[in-house]
Amino acid sequence: MTWTLHPDVSTVDTDYGTVLLDGRDGRYWQLNPTASLAFRALVDGSTVQETAERLMAVYDVDEPRARADVERLMTDLRQAKVVREA
Repeated sequence: MTWTLHPDVSTVDTDYGTVLLDGRDGRYWQLNPTASLAFRALVDGSTVQETAERLMAVYDVDEPRARADVERLMTDLRQAKVVREA
């Protein structure tokens, strides 16, 4: 499954992760570095499994936890209509 950022949502990378701003209603989300890495990987075309493997390579986390975190992040962002399936 490929994800794309909603066209009305802009991103800014900071020292603390990534900020997503929804131009439709002014809501914003602050992603920590871990969520930022996962978010970028997924919208750049990586699968959930590939993204989980990236998290495992960078952080001390096992596969079930990494995969669950990636899936939860994308579920939350999809429900907020920040991302959508491409």
